[in-house]
Amino acid sequence: MHEQDAEQALLKQIADANLSQLMAMWAAHPTSDWSQSPNVYGALTRKILADGEPLLAYDVVAEALKLWPSDISLRQLQGLALARSGATERANAILLELRSEGARDEETLGMLGRTYKDLSERTKSPQREELFRSAAEIYNEAYEASGGYYTGINAATMNLVVGEEGRACAIAEKVREQCLAEVEDPAGDPYWEYAALGEAALICQDWADADKWYGRAAEQAQKRYGDLQSSRRNARLILKYWRKDLPTVENHLHVPAVMVFAGHMIDRPDREGPRFPPADETAVAKQIKAEVERLKPGFGFSSAACGSDILFLEAMLRREAEVTVVLPYQLEQFIADSVDVIPGSNWRDRFDRILQEATRIVIASNQRLELGGVSYEFCNEMVLGLGSIKARQLDTELLSLAVWNGQTGDGPGGSASVVESWRSLGLDPVVIGLPHAEADPPARREFRGEAGAQAPGFAARIVPILFADAVGFSKLDEAEVPRFVKHFLGAIAALAKNFSGQILARNTWGDGLYFIFSDIAAAGEFGLELAGFAAHTDWSAKGLRPGLNLRIGLHAGPVYEFDDPITGSRSYSGTHVSRAARIEPITPPGNVYASESFAALAAAHGAKRFTCDYVGQTPLAKDYGAIPTYHVRRTHAGHSRIG
Repeated sequence: MHEQDAEQALLKQIADANLSQLMAMWAAHPTSDWSQSPNVYGALTRKILADGEPLLAYDVVAEALKLWPSDISLRQLQGLALARSGATERANAILLELRSEGARDEETLGMLGRTYKDLSERTKSPQREELFRSAAEIYNEAYEASGGYYTGINAATMNLVVGEEGRACAIAEKVREQCLAEVEDPAGDPYWEYAALGEAALICQDWADADKWYGRAAEQAQKRYGDLQSSRRNARLILKYWRKDLPTVENHLHVPAVMVFAGHMIDRPDREGPRFPPADETAVAKQIKAEVERLKPGFGFSSAACGSDILFLEAMLRREAEVTVVLPYQLEQFIADSVDVIPGSNWRDRFDRILQEATRIVIASNQRLELGGVSYEFCNEMVLGLGSIKARQLDTELLSLAVWNGQTGDGPGGSASVVESWRSLGLDPVVIGLPHAEADPPARREFRGEAGAQAPGFAARIVPILFADAVGFSKLDEAEVPRFVKHFLGAIAALAKNFSGQILARNTWGDGLYFIFSDIAAAGEFGLELAGFAAHTDWSAKGLRPGLNLRIGLHAGPVYEFDDPITGSRSYSGTHVSRAARIEPITPPGNVYASESFAALAAAHGAKRFTCDYVGQTPLAKDYGAIPTYHVRRTHAGHSRIG
């Protein structure tokens, strides 16, 4: 009885918690206490999914599946978390496997239907129509078997999309009757009944009724952005079919924008200036608050240096928005360099309060590079990339806001370079000026920690890094080694010529490959080309073992660039190179895995030919800790650069 009481207490705590509290609960949870029942894991996963955090939801359900690998409900939730994160192919495979094992319940078939719907929305005709029809057939099967309104309303929507208007409206009317009966005597949360009633009204072109029910759903939803986005996707499909514009429905199902931020630190008394004089703090805080109130973002991504960053984060938290804080390197060093730098000020206390209330804190690098502002430049790239991933997951707008005095020349990582980078990537940032900055200040870089002395020929830059390992090489006999060099390494060398303009450095040792790139898109495309080449070559025909394959790991981060005194060639080194080397050993043969840093920079720079699907928190090789890991795959628009 004691265990049941403890479980019920946890379930109530989960039901009453907001997203920040859920994340704190997960970070501190004792696995031994949670391992008695899958119910707690399931409830936490559902709540986090409803709040629009599918990556965290995946981590929760992944731990649960280690304890209960055959639990159908947990496997369904794993598929749903993947689908909502954009990893539709993996979600589809999991749910197809469940169905092949005999699971034909409403949840399994409903989620499977969703994956076909998702696939169809990012596929061109005529495959698009085939996938829509597959979704309709699966939802029909689920509704006929269960009679549940969840699959019923989806069946109605997909029948409409494929042109079966009469059948769609007939199903919608039945769903309407079911949901009206349920909301008359509600037991618990009526959000999905309200949303289904709104959807049924849209299908039958009852626009006023749709407005009423979606309005009630929105009142019930609060900050359940994942659920709102799911409802909005179906509503948009229906309105597109009827060629109808209904702004009120869009407003009811609105998911607020994601905002990325960058701005000047407050001037230190021992630094030349003024750039952001302390006297301007009140005015700048007022302007930031005004822009946040005007644009109403629901999610903020920023670093947390004293000055503009903290003012932005405080304004976002006052709106009860979710904030992600990205720090360029470890906490103590960052505080010493960029927070606790004004004697007698309260910036440190404000920083601590922000970290307590933040939804997530990301440390971009383990250590600061002692050269220039590249660590801060990388931090800004991570801010943009993580914000871009969030906006894509929720299918909402990405906004950018900066505090900048309008003067150039502050170097990498400074406000001027961030604004210039954002504009080059197609963003149109709102820029807040400073009233008392000097019109023509002395040339200097914005202070963000002391930079180490630069040795001749020594520099720092952000680069994508690829490590690969030939699976099966250790089993080759002596006679096969020359053929391996000719057919395996030789083919890779030929492939690399297609990317020679973006390859900065390369090396090989035995079965290992190492490449440094200048361009994030080229690194991802080359990794996929390598994987395709290794997996699809008939190695037996070349006198080699048929199981020969590649494991490929990708990472991105700031590194030192220098002339190697031994080889005489340009070389790259640093902790990010070490981290990249530890991703490849955890990659399944034939696949390309990437770090969160690589996925974020790919999103920031708008890589089109591949996408990064979340895999989960994965332990790195050699006890290097666990990191968020992504599976790199081609988009439907992507294609090989070689014949």
